[in-house]
Amino acid sequence: MKLRVLLPIGLFLLVALPLGKSDVSAKIIGGGGGGYELWVVDQSDTTADGGGTLYIYKGADLEGRNASGAQAEVIDLGGAARKLCLDQTGSAPRRPHMLMFNGAHTQDGKHAHGAKQTHAILTFVATGHVLFIEAASRNPVACIDVGVQAHAATPAPNQQYVVVANQNGKLLQRIKTDYAANRFTLEPAATLDLATCTTPSGAPCEAPDLRPDNAPICPIVDSTSRFAFVTLRGGGLFIVDMTATPLAIIAEYDKETVHPNGCGGVEVDGTMYINAGGGTPANPLESDLYAFSLRSVTSAVSPPNTPAPALVFSHDERGFVDSHGAVPTGRGRYLWLADRAANRIVVVTVGTHHVIRELSLTGHLSSDPAPDLLDISPNGNLVFVTLRGPRPLTANVPEVNNAVGSTPGIGVIRVKDGGSNGQFLAIVPISHVVDGVQLADPHGLAVRRTR
Repeated sequence: MKLRVLLPIGLFLLVALPLGKSDVSAKIIGGGGGGYELWVVDQSDTTADGGGTLYIYKGADLEGRNASGAQAEVIDLGGAARKLCLDQTGSAPRRPHMLMFNGAHTQDGKHAHGAKQTHAILTFVATGHVLFIEAASRNPVACIDVGVQAHAATPAPNQQYVVVANQNGKLLQRIKTDYAANRFTLEPAATLDLATCTTPSGAPCEAPDLRPDNAPICPIVDSTSRFAFVTLRGGGLFIVDMTATPLAIIAEYDKETVHPNGCGGVEVDGTMYINAGGGTPANPLESDLYAFSLRSVTSAVSPPNTPAPALVFSHDERGFVDSHGAVPTGRGRYLWLADRAANRIVVVTVGTHHVIRELSLTGHLSSDPAPDLLDISPNGNLVFVTLRGPRPLTANVPEVNNAVGSTPGIGVIRVKDGGSNGQFLAIVPISHVVDGVQLADPHGLAVRRTR
């Protein structure tokens, strides 16, 4: 077992990039302020074997009239983070992808379970690394290699574990978390092999007619920290008891009931909303939203496709669609979903499940913004969205270019009319130019309360 190494923050700042002539737009400045921060990840490589860049913005700088000029604290993930992973795992992380915080804030600005957001959890999608960063100091404190490919790692609200979607490994894995002690432990005995397991009904977990490709995409943990809704690349879904060892499936859904590639998952007012999207060669274009009543989810095993989800909408017949990120607005009265292919935000009423508005993001700010992942300011007045670049590194199918965007950066959207409407205010540009080629590809983002 290798020792955990704490590196000084000075070693964690952006260094010169060895890939060629380069320009990174944001400057290094002091961090913290305004009551919250916005953390954003650019997936593009900063070293020959990976890296990536983390941008941290003061919330106050994003709320003024000059939001487009907001400057960031810039951290090269090819520096201290890469060194820590090499020291602790023997391998280098590549392509930072999904970013989440423990103790996530709720719509009214309160912390879930009274927990502070002390650590960022960052997954690397081209490798199996899960990186834990102490948020206040910016120090990377632990790196775990779960195997083939860490697509997303979701912290439980009770702060006791993180669930990891090991995508191409087709594994669901659990990391035990002790944030106060900076102690994070992979629990091999808990691992669920989604390619070889058997469901409670006796069916194979992965089968051509049921669930043809069980690469887990995004595990969404409910507010009790008991259950995770696990979306699958080939379609279908599992509800998993996260307290069992090994992890146990309690409800199973086939590809006809839940379509592929879901990643926008949000619990609001007793309902778990799960979307389906595109971004894979087998399923490049998709846009659906499902609603699961959590009152019907118990530890008792359910028959296949029960409790049945409600289909909130399906936009598949429109053709060029690709749903991805989601966030509640209006103190949980509405749900916003980003469609990166169609360049819009779909607004849904919570509870009644009606699509009431579609916000187009194309216009004078961008002809092709490609909105991806979403988060909201603690007071609910702004929604932030990552905007993909012209050379997306993940979830793009070249034949359709569903994830290609022309203005890489962060979209700032003012929330209006109690959460049911919005105004696209500004783009905070993120640039990584090498030899005249724009490589920036923003993806993961998360809001962190600082007080």
